[in-house]
Amino acid sequence: MLYAILCYHDEDFVGSWTREQDAAVDEEALGRAGQADKTGRLGPVARLLPTTSATTLRKDDPPVVLDGPYAETKEQLLGFYIVDCKDLDEALDVARDLGAANPGGAYEIRPVGLFQPGGAAT
Repeated sequence: MLYAILCYHDEDFVGSWTREQDAAVDEEALGRAGQADKTGRLGPVARLLPTTSATTLRKDDPPVVLDGPYAETKEQLLGFYIVDCKDLDEALDVARDLGAANPGGAYEIRPVGLFQPGGAAT
């Protein structure tokens, strides 16, 4: 089963890290993600650019395009990991390990329905 580990944090807090602090967190997180990679569970990993670079398409009638994120929140979605785990407990173990590299924030673990054009849904 594929799971997305969605990484939420206060964007201003993370943005206040020095380049060295940010690189250290990235290095440790990628090292921990490497453990999942060695066991064949790690899929794509993405770090999103700041919400100030976001564009939102509101599905009104007619649709409206807005600068910025969809909602005002205390924490923002900053990136995600895709992991292939046998069950939620295993995905939680991966998230706990990744969380040790990044202080604060929250991880949302959500099953992924993968749809491939011309292929079967998994």
